[in-house]
Amino acid sequence: MADLKYYDVILKPVITEKSMAGMADKKYTFLVHPDATKSQVKEAVEKMFEGTRVQRVNTINMDGKKKRRGMIVGRTAKTKKAIVQLTADSKEIEIFTGL
Repeated sequence: MADLKYYDVILKPVITEKSMAGMADKKYTFLVHPDATKSQVKEAVEKMFEGTRVQRVNTINMDGKKKRRGMIVGRTAKTKKAIVQLTADSKEIEIFTGL
């Protein structure tokens, strides 16, 4: 396991129609470090965004897609996605407001 600090865990938010629809239920989607655990993701969200309290975290390991360039076939990098459910009394995450 890598020694990850909380600011290394969350890479970027995922902005899709499905993730935007989940924000009504206080579910936020992030791309996270592939070695990050659920407890590390929970700690990172609570430290990076003040006033938030995480109820649960679901993680998804996504394999890289096959890409072709002529006869050469390769793969894109593997990624890990985390869906974070906040508690009902928790504050909203500011980076998602106004989108």
